Amino acid sequence: MSLEVYFRAFSYATVAVATLTLMLAGGLSVILGALVLFFMAVAWCFEGTRWQLSERTGLVIVLLSIPLFFLDWHYQKTLGEPSARVGVNALAHLIVFLAVVKLLQVKKDRDWVFLYLISFFEVLLAAGLSISPVFLASLTCYLLCGLSTIIAFEIQKSKRAIAPSETHLLVPPDSRIFKNSARRRSKRNAETQRLPLVALGLLLLIIILAVPLFLVAPRSGAAGLIRGGAGLTNFIGFSDSVSLGEIGTLKRDNSVVMRVRVENPQPGRQLRWRGVALDEFTGKGWKKSPALRLTEQPKDGPGLIGIATITSEMLTRLTIQTVFLEPIGSPVLFAAYRPIAIQGNFSKIWFDAEGSLQTRKGESERVMYKTRSDMTEPEPEVLRSDTRRDPANFERYKKLPALVDPRIGALANAMVSNVGAGNRYDEAKAIESQLQQDYGYSLEMKAGGPDPLADFLFNIKTGHCEYFSTAMAVMLRTRGIPSRVVNGFLPGEYNDAADAYTVRQSDAHSWVEAYFPETASWVTFDPTPMAGRTEPVSTGLAAQASKYAEALELIWFQYVVGYDKQEQRSLATSLQSGLIDFRRALALIVTEIQKTILAETKVLTLIGFGLAGVVLLVLVARRVRRFGWRRGLRIRPGQAVEPPSTVVFYERLIALLARRGVERDCHLTPLEFAGSLEFQPALAITQAYNRVRFGRQRLSPAELREIEETLRKLEGEKEI
Repeated sequence: MSLEVYFRAFSYATVAVATLTLMLAGGLSVILGALVLFFMAVAWCFEGTRWQLSERTGLVIVLLSIPLFFLDWHYQKTLGEPSARVGVNALAHLIVFLAVVKLLQVKKDRDWVFLYLISFFEVLLAAGLSISPVFLASLTCYLLCGLSTIIAFEIQKSKRAIAPSETHLLVPPDSRIFKNSARRRSKRNAETQRLPLVALGLLLLIIILAVPLFLVAPRSGAAGLIRGGAGLTNFIGFSDSVSLGEIGTLKRDNSVVMRVRVENPQPGRQLRWRGVALDEFTGKGWKKSPALRLTEQPKDGPGLIGIATITSEMLTRLTIQTVFLEPIGSPVLFAAYRPIAIQGNFSKIWFDAEGSLQTRKGESERVMYKTRSDMTEPEPEVLRSDTRRDPANFERYKKLPALVDPRIGALANAMVSNVGAGNRYDEAKAIESQLQQDYGYSLEMKAGGPDPLADFLFNIKTGHCEYFSTAMAVMLRTRGIPSRVVNGFLPGEYNDAADAYTVRQSDAHSWVEAYFPETASWVTFDPTPMAGRTEPVSTGLAAQASKYAEALELIWFQYVVGYDKQEQRSLATSLQSGLIDFRRALALIVTEIQKTILAETKVLTLIGFGLAGVVLLVLVARRVRRFGWRRGLRIRPGQAVEPPSTVVFYERLIALLARRGVERDCHLTPLEFAGSLEFQPALAITQAYNRVRFGRQRLSPAELREIEETLRKLEGEKEI
């Protein structure tokens, strides 16, 4: 491939990738994107032919088409698009039209530069429209093509700057050079083929330099990006007033609502994502009573909003959830019960006495936040012993409609009496168990009429979670037990690749909370049969690919789209924890190695002596081989060892003193022992001993005779 073809190909590829990026981000329709790519193919075929438009013709076409874009702007408004979206669509159409005109005309260097700028604006526009990790892949392709194009453009420009006559001055007039033109052409092609590798190396260098800067300087804004819609459709069942059947309608949709990462989950506690709690039953649905007014909670610190008082005991048992909530068109925030604090990019947070959280309604935004929840509940033995009276202001949790079917109370009494329950906890468990066993689960809304609850309990006997939770809450109230209905979500499907739960609309659920005054706690009960609480398990290759795609999207949203100071601190904490864990693991490995070495000391000692013996034998063998047997095995006189008989005189002194009742303590040195006796002959003999034993000195014959005479004289005496 020649440099000219290489330059042109990557220039077209840069514009094509930018157009595809804009189309994948939703800035262009598929039909319009395909039409642009078709004209690009036509322009490629027309390159260097008479069918190319002249520069003047291209300018005239652009000027004449300007009124058409005003018409396009007004046409977009008639489609009912948001005002911001109308401007984006019209701008995208204008940009791609200019690109097509420039590609079809005769191009100079400034025209190529103009095309590169157009492609850059396309990618920039796509960045404002997309929150998908697909944009990252397309951006990488664009950078690679762009770098290759810029390198080739500069080489082409430099090549044209040298006149052909000047090139002869750079090459000596050797006929052999011009005879090998084919070889030189092959060498140029090889150099052209190396240009993509150079561009790839530059791209990697840019990424290596850019990632640390991105992590050090996080985005100041949140993920408030245009998505072209108002969030999830038909998202109902999470308002102040809910009719029976709305949760069942929600469960028919499999769209993703949120993804949740959990830290420090409480053992034995089932995860549920709590949304709204409703305390007033109307006969056909539930609503919040006027007593449940929302209370605004100010921020306690950087991004932290306290919901309840945190005690020192709670710190070790709090469950932390990181929630990535999709646009749902509802101000409700979800968390595991009981939320203690919430942290996120919120200007205001509201909560009510039921533990429900709300923020400003953001239909076109994804929301990322962290909650800390105390999920502990009293033990069943403690709940069974609860005999305290309910608070006076809790009467609304026992209130029932005036026209409630009396058979419901009788059914509740029968369920309780069947098991002989004697406290409110056993009564609640009896009703919960009986509903799970005697009634069937179905998403079909068959119960209806003026009293849908009675129709469900006594006629249809099948329904979804709303009917079960409503039936149990009403039955508990007929027994005088405060209760409320909670709408939220089951934990969802756990994605081990993302280490997060994927929660869908089909995971919407309704359950019951009953109040126990002794511990001032609301305890969860779920009367829905297991068929309505079983999470589907995805298997197969497609399911695995979907898991990794979700993990990539979650990482993209957490560390790119929604990356802020909170995530920066979280990432730094994770890296620090990982470093500490690595150091601990390394210390454990070193400790185990030390233990192993100490345990095998004897074996290692024997091995060491064996190796020393082998080395000694080798040295002796080499000496014998070099000097012969006599010289090789002969020991030099200067290296003779002092025979032990030369210090026998000290042993005679010790034995003499021992017979007379004087013995040296083990902690005393010979000189210390002799000095403590205050006996000059013993001190003189000990000093001579030290000279021989430790100083490697020789005693003269006169000194030896003197020591011998002293010892004989002492041995002849009876006392010292």
